[in-house]
Amino acid sequence: MLSYLLIAALATADQTPAKPAEAKPAAKPAEAKPAAVDAAIPPAEDAAKAALEKSTRHGEYVDLKVPGETVALRTWVVYPERKDKAPVVILIHEIFGLSDWMRATADQLAKDGFIAVAPDLISGKGPNGGGTDSAASKDDVVKLIRGLTPEETVKKLDAVRDYALKIPAANGKLGVVGFCWGGSMSFLYATAQPALGAAVVYYGTSPETPKLATVKAPVLGLYGADDARVNATIDAAVAEMKKLGKTYEPTLFDGAGHAFLRNQTARDGANLKAAQKGWAMTVEFFRKHLGK
Repeated sequence: MLSYLLIAALATADQTPAKPAEAKPAAKPAEAKPAAVDAAIPPAEDAAKAALEKSTRHGEYVDLKVPGETVALRTWVVYPERKDKAPVVILIHEIFGLSDWMRATADQLAKDGFIAVAPDLISGKGPNGGGTDSAASKDDVVKLIRGLTPEETVKKLDAVRDYALKIPAANGKLGVVGFCWGGSMSFLYATAQPALGAAVVYYGTSPETPKLATVKAPVLGLYGADDARVNATIDAAVAEMKKLGKTYEPTLFDGAGHAFLRNQTARDGANLKAAQKGWAMTVEFFRKHLGK
């Protein structure tokens, strides 16, 4: 009996334990498709910094004096590469301030042949007298911009205009383009500055109809069709501008939402299509009214 037990134990000891089943590698998450790149339009927000670093155009910050203010207005200026003098376009930033995306959009406008001038309209209002770069978050930038009055904004834009028209490489013609909050300010500036050559509004609300009587410049409006908050102000402006015999050309892009030029990868390609069509219209509009 003892021999049987010993033999059984030895037999058991010689058995190689079964290998545990190997775990299958976890499936890799689907990689996000890279944002479509179109060199003919400004970059999407996530590609703005890289686009600025690759640009061959001359861009620089200048500090502008605003009447009645002690803090200079920090302004980004980009020059086109051309032999002759160029029209100037002032860019009015979104409610997120003078971001990399806004500077990259200015760079694209310079690539298209214009001197692009983009002021930081909250210069001096941030921590320690700074501007957009000094704010701790986007929310803080938004709060600072919401504190700007229309009168203050127009005064600053007039200071930018005065500077821009004196640039030696400028041809004396000037327009303005704005985005989101800046789009609303672009249309508002057209009501306040009779010498403006052209105004482009990207998804910004229209001024109250009584203010439209003072508009002299032709206005181009570019909107995402799925942006009811902004688009609710279009019809009244169309009717009033038509009654006054003034030029206002609004276009709504099907399927596109708010901020389509910055947020190009959203809405199943509709934002990108709107960005491509809208930017081409912008360049054509400025060339028509300000010169090539």
